[in-house]
Amino acid sequence: MTDRKDELAGNLAKVEERIAAACAAAGRAREEVTLVVVTKTHPANDVRILSELGVRHVAENRDQDAAPKAAECSDLPLTWHFVGQLQTNKVRSVVGYADFVQSVDRAKLVTALSKEAVRAGREVGCLLQVALDAGASGRGERGGVAPGGVEELADLVARAPGLRLDGLMTVAPLSGTYAGRELAAFERLMDLSTDLRRAHPAANMVSAGMSADLEQAVAAGATHVRVGTAVLGVRPRLG
Repeated sequence: MTDRKDELAGNLAKVEERIAAACAAAGRAREEVTLVVVTKTHPANDVRILSELGVRHVAENRDQDAAPKAAECSDLPLTWHFVGQLQTNKVRSVVGYADFVQSVDRAKLVTALSKEAVRAGREVGCLLQVALDAGASGRGERGGVAPGGVEELADLVARAPGLRLDGLMTVAPLSGTYAGRELAAFERLMDLSTDLRRAHPAANMVSAGMSADLEQAVAAGATHVRVGTAVLGVRPRLG
């Protein structure tokens, strides 16, 4: 356990140095960027250690992993983010523990989230996942709404009982116009955020950047970076 704590502390320190350096390079205050540690497939013990080390935001992408882990760690002062593609049949479970759902990408999901949030007496923060690589289908290969659909979906979330429109999220595209151009992709997300805030001024969260490209996300103006591997190491293989 001590070895694992030392390992995570060392990794966290390196990530913290990277974020601080990126903020300095961009002329931003370190406080402007929130680190969200993606704990998917790692055990609850790791989450507990991260909490001891001062981490306050953790993220999961699979409900079947997240629900028992969140229950086991319910005594910790953590904010839980759900970042994976979310099927409507998992919404009731996710609303039970997630403070934020960062992967809202379609009207049907908004309706389901709203219904379950009201039923649970909770307010769930929502980020619209934007697919910058959206093709003719209007969705990206990792889910998400096309840039042209952001305004309509945002209005739907803003009107939905039990939900709070908090901002936008993206994953750097692997194909299309922005493949290999992470900074350009994140700058495009910031432009969309500026547009969104004209109608919804409080929706100021911008979640972008992961272990490999957090510097580009900070440079573009992201408020939240989602880091897994750089903190926790390579994920155990799922059975």
